[in-house]
Amino acid sequence: MRPALQGALVWALGLGLALHLPGSAWRGAAAPPAFPWQALGPAALALGALALLAPLAAWAGGPRLATRRPLALLEAPPDLLWAGLLLALWPAAWGPPGMEGWLLAFLAAALPGEIRWLSQALPGEAPFPEAWGAAAVSRVRRTVLLRLWGRWLAARLPIWLTATLVLERMLGVSGLGSDWMLRVAGRDRLGLAAWILALALLWALSRPLEREDA
Repeated sequence: MRPALQGALVWALGLGLALHLPGSAWRGAAAPPAFPWQALGPAALALGALALLAPLAAWAGGPRLATRRPLALLEAPPDLLWAGLLLALWPAAWGPPGMEGWLLAFLAAALPGEIRWLSQALPGEAPFPEAWGAAAVSRVRRTVLLRLWGRWLAARLPIWLTATLVLERMLGVSGLGSDWMLRVAGRDRLGLAAWILALALLWALSRPLEREDA
């Protein structure tokens, strides 16, 4: 109960700060920007793929995967480089990359880091459970990842939803990251409050996924 209360207080504090920003730049002739509803489908697809692929890779590779050099090499490039690489390789006959290109660049930029994050959270496997065989190792990994999955989603969802501004600007698409930054820069109190309420709702929905230790 205490973690839930602490989380609710944090979200309430964020909502209060958003509602008490010193004015709104959208007052007057300029209207607030329209919300990019067309970006919700690709964003949900990207988040779903990330939420499934990262735990599966961590389960298959185990804690040793976090120290692998190839994973570190994939994690190191910034979003700017992934977007530039996509633009360089995208066939001109296909037209602009659009949200499909954004989806590929997002997964390339985010997936290695999330795999490392989950792999580092797995306990060591030597000498046990390795001594009990592959089935025991697989079961321990699965149990730990299932318990960690809800907390991982709750911690990472706000970052995944709002930290894609560079990819969106490079690829020329209007997405959730651009909308978040526009409302922050414009001091759009109602828009930011709606964002915070949506993130708080996602956090609340992820709470039942967290399996408490016995």
